Formats: sequence, C-alpha cells, structure tokens
Amino acid sequence: MSDHPDPSTHRPLRSVLLLCWRDTGHPQGGGSETYLQRIGAQLAASGVRVTLRTAHYPGAARRETVDGVQIQRAGGRYSVYVRAGLAMAAAMLGLGPLRHVRPDVVVDTQNGLPFLSRLVYGRRTVVLVHHCHREQWPVAGRVMSRIGWFVESRLSPRIHRGNQYVTVSLPSARDLALLGVRADHVAVVRNGVDPAPEDTLTVPRSATPRVVVLSRLVPHKQIEDALGAIAHLRQRIPNLHLDVLGGGWWAQRLVDHAEGLGISDAVTFHGHVDDVTKHDVLQRSWVHMLPSRKEGWGLAVVEAAQHGVPTIGYRSSGGLSDSVVDGVTGLLVDDYHGLVDGLDRLLCDEVLRDQLGVKAQVRSGEFSWQQSADAMRIVLESAHAGNMIRGVI
Repeated sequence: MSDHPDPSTHRPLRSVLLLCWRDTGHPQGGGSETYLQRIGAQLAASGVRVTLRTAHYPGAARRETVDGVQIQRAGGRYSVYVRAGLAMAAAMLGLGPLRHVRPDVVVDTQNGLPFLSRLVYGRRTVVLVHHCHREQWPVAGRVMSRIGWFVESRLSPRIHRGNQYVTVSLPSARDLALLGVRADHVAVVRNGVDPAPEDTLTVPRSATPRVVVLSRLVPHKQIEDALGAIAHLRQRIPNLHLDVLGGGWWAQRLVDHAEGLGISDAVTFHGHVDDVTKHDVLQRSWVHMLPSRKEGWGLAVVEAAQHGVPTIGYRSSGGLSDSVVDGVTGLLVDDYHGLVDGLDRLLCDEVLRDQLGVKAQVRSGEFSWQQSADAMRIVLESAHAGNMIRGVI
C-alpha cells in the first residue's frame, strides 16, 4: 500500500470488466456513467480489452461497441445486479455471455448498491463509489431505502474490506471512511472533461441575465431550489431567465412546480440535448446553479467553467467543495436563503462574476479524461499486482 506506488510493482492490464447499473445511452444516465465510459474508452484505445456490463433499456442493443468499449446489456433497475451476478458466476464455469472476458481487474460501480463481484473475483475487484447515498435512499420507498442503506453502509464495507476503493473527490473519500472503509484503501481519481466544441466558445454572452442548471432531473438534485430562486429574484432583476438542461423522471414535477410559482415564461426546460446545444446554452449563461443535495464531484461544474461561467451550489453537497473553489471559481452556500442571496450577488456584480468565471475557466484546463484514465490505470495495475493505493492520484 502506498501513496505513490512503484511502477515496477504494476502488472500490465489486458482485460478489464466494468460493472454499472446504467451506461451513457440510458435515459437516466449522468455524470457517473460518463466517467466510466470516458475512462473505459481511453483504456480501450491503449489496447486494453474493456467490457461494460450494464442494464438494458427500450431501444438499446443487447450488445454494442461504443468508443472501443464492448457493452453488454441485460436486466432492469434492480435485476441488472442479479443478471450480472449470474453472468459472472457462469463465466467462472466457462459459460454465459462473459465467458470470454477473463478480466484482470473488475471495476464494481456502487451507485448505492454494489454488484458484489468480490464474491466471484475476490481481490481483483475495485469498488468505484462516486458518493454515498444516505440522502437519496428515501425516494426508493420505506422498505427499499432501509435495505439499500444497510447494504451500502454495513454490508458492502464489510464484504469489500480487503478491496481497493476508488472515488472522485476528497469529500467522498471522507464519507467512505465514515462508513468504515479503510482510508488507506481509497484512491481519488477525479473526473476529466470533454473539450468544449470550438464554435460554442465564440457565441456571445446573453445581453440579459440567464442562469443555467445542467443536471439530471431527479429529486436529490433539488432543482426546485433553482426555480424558487428565480421566482424570488425576477421581480427586481428584469428579464431573468433559467435554462434547465437535462432530463429525468422528475421532469414533469418540475414543470408543474414552475407553473405553480408563476414563472413558466421565465424557464426553458430543454430536456436531453446534444453536445453542441449544451455548450451553446452554457456559453450564453451568466451563472450556473447546482443546488444538489449530494454530489460526488459535479462534472457540470467543470463543463460550465470551460465557458467562464461560475457555479453556485451547496457546501453540504460534498463533492462541490472539491470541484468549486469557494470565492475563487464560484460560490458555496449553506442553505436556500444563501443560495438566493449568492445568486443575487453574482447576477448584480459583473466584476465579481467575471473574476470567478475567468478563474473557473483557467482551472477547467487542469482536467482531461486522458489524465483521469492514466490515474485509473495506475490504480487498476496496482490492484492487479495485489497492492493498495491511497490519496489523490
């Protein structure tokens, strides 16, 4: 175990199996799925055979190769875990869809629930956790939330006590330690970011105040707080408008909430958009809001920063205290009233907004998927060699 491992102890990777409940094509896919796909693609480009086992969804192929990553899809929201487990067990007997994969390392993505690949692959499993889900479990229902939190907080740390963990931010690493995961088993591999399309970088900033939210539309993202802030401020900030980029099963609730606040004319729900449209809207915006209850990192923060757009969000979300440098690249606040006041300040103080935006844009240049993949490779090769890594890689 080491902070800076000796490269001579690494063993080259030939095959990696990635496990995740969704992929980037899934209607509910978000930042954690992008993280896995982008890093997987970089590994595949370097000659590693990369297989992703994930859930099936309407319109998706059962098997597909995307950017060099060989994707297998089977099962739904919860049955994906059962189907993947059976496939892994069958593969050990030379049977089933994973029989030819033979991974050197398995990346078990724990989005609340792990795939428990440790039971099949032992120490070859690396557990990837973007953030802990204590705050999100209640939306799963009374019974499922209790089961889910027990698995995440008690069962998984015990089963994986001898395995390498990877997370995306220092706050998430601290949360894992609170669940009993050994700190010296946790490596931090931060998110990269795709380059912004060149044409979008020259789009003029909106002449009137525009705020953007880039997020999946699910309850724990708390987009209601962004809508409330717009409703509060539009009375004294003329032509204030909110663009909501992203989709999700909570979308209609948010549309109805905006109507109830009387701000339907001041909000545009864009839904899922292509990359150019996303960056075009970001470039026109003044401020990016991310009022999420919990974030592992906040990929949207860096995407907005590419356009010189500062982010405001909650300090208590965890990951934002890593992706946003408070008072330097954006603002972190403690509650809803602070969110409204902070947004008001950013919209009305052009000098402050520009200062934060410039520094955010400079910092966004520090992140790339190649850098993230190189860091992940170090972790995976060390795990393959039976060694543990800790700290930021």
